[in-house]
Amino acid sequence: MPLETSATVAIAVVLGGLVGWWPLAAWAERNMVADRMPRRMTRVVVAVTTAVVWGLVVWRLGVVPVLPAVLAFTAAGSVLAVVDLAEERLPNAVIVPTLGVVAALLVVASALSGEWLALVWALAGGAAMFAVYLVLALISPSSMGMGDVKLAAPIGMLLGWFGLTAWFWGLVGAFVIGGVLALAALAARRVTLRGSLPFGPSMLAGAVLAILWLA
Repeated sequence: MPLETSATVAIAVVLGGLVGWWPLAAWAERNMVADRMPRRMTRVVVAVTTAVVWGLVVWRLGVVPVLPAVLAFTAAGSVLAVVDLAEERLPNAVIVPTLGVVAALLVVASALSGEWLALVWALAGGAAMFAVYLVLALISPSSMGMGDVKLAAPIGMLLGWFGLTAWFWGLVGAFVIGGVLALAALAARRVTLRGSLPFGPSMLAGAVLAILWLA
């Protein structure tokens, strides 16, 4: 890795850790309705997650017009993942602003890069993934919550900007990761066959892995 790239990645890791420790952890705490996760643990998990993901994203993408949109999405993703793991819910107070900010930053990225067709794909990807999850929630409401459906919109929008292949594998990756985690939880007797695990973290992980792999 060139020295300049290493320095940029290191800066991203440090900034991710600082932003994760505060204000992202504070954002997560404000959206928890019960103290199911100690404050220090929340701060550590959000800070470490954001630092690692930001470092990987900058290493993979470099400094490109779409980078702010990806960083904003993954920052909010750290908050959503922690809240979902702690309380099995994805708050609208995080999802809605995330959708708005990512959409705005994708418009800026398209303007700077001239990739206006990518913006069209982003809008189509957000609508399509929302529709897929909505159908799944209507078919099996016990296994798919409306929070997951709403989260699908910003995920699909960001993945759509990177193209159909990234969108598809981000969608598939969420279910693969969710299935592996469910089998591991069953093997460890953490859940029963009738139990459930929060799906938001799997959706977010699938999206990030698709970007890192295919962007």
